[in-house]
Amino acid sequence: GLVEYLDTTFPISNELFSGTIYNFITEKDKVFKEPYLSVKLPFKTSEKSIDSFGFDGLELKYKPYLHQETAFSRLLAQEPKSTLVATGTGSGKTECFTYPILEYCYRKRGETGIKAIIIYPMNALATDQAKRLAEMVFKNDKLKKSIKIGMYVGDKGATENMSMTDVAVINHRDTLRKDPPDILLTNYKMLDYLLTRPTDFE
Repeated sequence: GLVEYLDTTFPISNELFSGTIYNFITEKDKVFKEPYLSVKLPFKTSEKSIDSFGFDGLELKYKPYLHQETAFSRLLAQEPKSTLVATGTGSGKTECFTYPILEYCYRKRGETGIKAIIIYPMNALATDQAKRLAEMVFKNDKLKKSIKIGMYVGDKGATENMSMTDVAVINHRDTLRKDPPDILLTNYKMLDYLLTRPTDFE
């Protein structure tokens, strides 16, 4: 289908060069490569018991992978360490940092102010993760009663939420200013904007 599209979209009227594009794109390895075979190895699972990871506000429903265990131990330590996680698709990278952040906010429940800022490069990613975090909080009675999540990005969205729901976080800007959430999702541009506006940064 792609070959036909290119051939008909860029027709060559000069008889001397007729068929040039078709010949080029159909020649082996010129444009299209042969399929590659990818065999993914299974991720190693932690050998610890599921209730020995130090979470008070969360209840793990499965044994974490080994890289998740390492991330948890670093981020939940008395003195957390900078951590970089690089693993394959579907390996639970998001949980590596969201679980410790939620746990930290749960331990600091009752204290006012933003406790964690999660920065995403694109609004679409922030919006997707906001929905995911809202679901995680609302499915957990402990977190639902003690954690608020907000989002401050350039796009206000179709609806402005003054409170959290099971699928959305707070994005009403006056509400975020008057009652800062525990976790704020934003992007680099808006964070820079916030830091240069005293009314937002107070």
